[in-house]
Amino acid sequence: MTNCQSVETSPLITIRNMGKRFGAHTVLQGIDFDVFPGQVVVIIGPSGSGKSTFLRCCNGLEHPEEGDVTLCGQRLISDGKILAEPQLNALRKDVGMVFQSFNLFPHLSVMENICVAPIMLRKVSKSAAQQQAMKLLEKVGLATRAQAMPNNLSGGQKQRVAIARALAMSPSVMLFDEPTSALDPERVGEVLQVMKLLAQEGMTMIVVTHEMGFAREVADQVVVMDDGGIIESGPPEQIFGAPRNPRTQRFLQSILSRN
Repeated sequence: MTNCQSVETSPLITIRNMGKRFGAHTVLQGIDFDVFPGQVVVIIGPSGSGKSTFLRCCNGLEHPEEGDVTLCGQRLISDGKILAEPQLNALRKDVGMVFQSFNLFPHLSVMENICVAPIMLRKVSKSAAQQQAMKLLEKVGLATRAQAMPNNLSGGQKQRVAIARALAMSPSVMLFDEPTSALDPERVGEVLQVMKLLAQEGMTMIVVTHEMGFAREVADQVVVMDDGGIIESGPPEQIFGAPRNPRTQRFLQSILSRN
């Protein structure tokens, strides 16, 4: 058990009054947010509402100018001041991140992509890293592709390798930034199935997505963002069945009418 999950009643992530600007443009404002161990939080909202920027602020990939972020009991950002790089990198080991664009190393095999971080950052032996990698590849349904190169994989396979690579660091929380948005429609399901499995196993997850079916089925809490802020949050049955905010209602009507 990692330090992140040692106190199950305490939030893994606590955010207070987060604000972020790009030049004169305010991207996030007044964000208050808690994520508890084992919770699956799905963030939805129109494009440009600040969802991905918010997610990147959760592990310091973006630096908010205002507010506090506590991660795994340690203050990541305090009054807009971020941890020094060595402490920041150490804390990030507990947070897995899966991006839209896979970000696999093209010159490394699937096995090597998964093993490189545990060997270099966790100081795991090569043999132990390879054993763990094979278990993770079995979990994501790619055990036969261990020696394949990324350019020989489909988009869905690349994303499943990216998930396995993040899991190889034994994170306490996983962040997913629209993990299916770059996939062909027939490949979306295979990635969502892996994410559902992780949720069933109790992985703490924050997922930015437009996959409303996934949000309905898997989320413990759905957070709706618009114009840089959280406009509504609650369990899926409330958000999808009886949304209170008129902007949420319009957004869901627009999204669901396309399906």
